[in-house]
Amino acid sequence: MAALVATAAGALGGQSPAQAAPGAKDVIVTLFEWNWNSVARECRDYIGPKGYGYVQVSPPQEHRRGGQWWVAYQPVSYKIESNKGTRGQFADMVRDCHNAGVKVIADAVVNHMAEGSGTGWAGSSYTNRDFPGTYASWDFHDGCLINEADYRTDAWRVRNCDLVRLPDLKTESDAVRNRLAGYFNDLLSLGVDGFRVDAAKHMTPADIAAVRGKLSRSAYVVQEMIQGDGEVIQPQEYTSAGEVHEFRYGRDLKRVFQQERLSYLQNFGEAWGHLNGTVAVPFVDNHDTQRNGSTLTYRDGATYTLANVFMLAWPYGSPSVMSGFEFGNNDQGAPQGSDGRIKDVTCFNGQWKCEHRWPEIGNMVAFHNTVKGTGVNDWWSNGNDQIAFGRGDRGFVVINHEGGSLTRTFQTGLAPGVYCDVVHGERAGSGCTGPTVTVDGARRATITVGPHDAVGLHVNARAA
Repeated sequence: MAALVATAAGALGGQSPAQAAPGAKDVIVTLFEWNWNSVARECRDYIGPKGYGYVQVSPPQEHRRGGQWWVAYQPVSYKIESNKGTRGQFADMVRDCHNAGVKVIADAVVNHMAEGSGTGWAGSSYTNRDFPGTYASWDFHDGCLINEADYRTDAWRVRNCDLVRLPDLKTESDAVRNRLAGYFNDLLSLGVDGFRVDAAKHMTPADIAAVRGKLSRSAYVVQEMIQGDGEVIQPQEYTSAGEVHEFRYGRDLKRVFQQERLSYLQNFGEAWGHLNGTVAVPFVDNHDTQRNGSTLTYRDGATYTLANVFMLAWPYGSPSVMSGFEFGNNDQGAPQGSDGRIKDVTCFNGQWKCEHRWPEIGNMVAFHNTVKGTGVNDWWSNGNDQIAFGRGDRGFVVINHEGGSLTRTFQTGLAPGVYCDVVHGERAGSGCTGPTVTVDGARRATITVGPHDAVGLHVNARAA
């Protein structure tokens, strides 16, 4: 295979099968803007069988109406009714994902409510700072607006003023905290396992911890903490309240893969100023960075795929894999019917990208699960854009991001035997669906890797 490509067999429906995220399966897949019926089917047909540990779903609460993706991030009430489905469909989705061995993280918008006035998806009316039955004017801050300079100079304004005119909740108020905890507890009663806390830096860590302390049972919490250069609020402030998305990871990967050398990645992680891996959720891209250009995206083809291969092979944090839809402008929402409901997902139909199903990414989830808990050994690079490393005696990966093929005999930690190259296939019965690599008695293997391609081996994908 000359280069990695964004293809996969089948569409949705099944043609192809501490505080840290617990257990061996800690990879998160974000099914951005997928409706609940489609998430349920994907858990059964692909996510569960492939070994993903968590599915992160879009905000389930009632939101303002509109065709843009960001309307889901403007709550009108905490009814579980949205353009992705009903409360019953949401509960069925959680049940089906659990039955497939997948835990569910709900994206939680708790810093603010919807801008302006109107009627929400479930029929709730609202006006500026008045959400009958949910919040009144005294539950919000006074309406000052965050200025761009505030992020570098004024933490108080970032946490107490409106973000792009979204009414900022008074999250230091016990009444607001109780209301938010009530919403979280409702989701927990439906079986949700954890929450992604949206816009975390616009609240204090104490506010988030206080709401978490009111939960009816323990839950996995990961916080969106966008870190820009020179900002006064730092992501490490939030690790006491839960795990934190490490935005610098994706930005640094883009720079290395596009402008620098893969050989620089030998100490990637904490040594680069990133959060401690025990509290970090790294990603190659997410829905925001896809749209602001700060990270690689599906449009980067093989480079994007190789970055995901590296993330799933490298020992840092609980990785999050993005899966979304094609968009022509930054406001464009997911495909909708004439009634405004998100359509059922059909992967690779020219609309849904389904990056998590790209074989090179999906198959590396099992690699990540297999090597979890091991360190890096047998590092090799050519000093430029060809690297290789082992993960104890459990796995070995080679990444070639150059224009010519690489053939070399590598020292590995793997026991002698014949291994499936999981970047290009998987184990099937007593053999492999793709190429194989033989490891000799000295634990060495001669491996050929095409340009802009990779090879991955692990002990749970050996040919008999």
